[in-house]
Amino acid sequence: AWVQSIFVEIYVMKKTFNKFWKFENLIYFCLMELNEAREKFIQSWGSLGSQWGINRTMAQIHALLLIAPEALSTDEIMAQLQVSRGNVNMNLRELMNWQLVRKEVKTGERMEFFVAEKDMWKVFRLIFKERKKRELDPMMEVIHELKGLKGDHKNKEFAAFSEVME
Repeated sequence: AWVQSIFVEIYVMKKTFNKFWKFENLIYFCLMELNEAREKFIQSWGSLGSQWGINRTMAQIHALLLIAPEALSTDEIMAQLQVSRGNVNMNLRELMNWQLVRKEVKTGERMEFFVAEKDMWKVFRLIFKERKKRELDPMMEVIHELKGLKGDHKNKEFAAFSEVME
């Protein structure tokens, strides 16, 4: 059952992403100004990210870095998203833990710069891998631990419980 739920999650992620990029949306994006389109993408990605189990600000930082033509500094992220330094730093660390963002060094600069992984299929795989590690693996450990439960298989409740644990 948990394997099925994984595939459902992947399907929902793909369906949501494909829905976002429908033909009508592409026409609308072509007609709007770049700044308006950027804002819409960042807000939409923020909403989508919260469905994946990450907070909205983390997803918005990721979206901003996805569409940025070059690596951005913490100060640039703060200014563009109107969020605090602490919030940006905390979310950048988490995005780096998820391997969705990496630091980039610019010659002659003392500040740190950040760039997002731009291959969307790799992004989906990384998100799925992290969610599996945080959500499914701990549950699988519990199920494995409970497999060895001894009891009377004639008891309907015990039999039903044991069947799920197998």
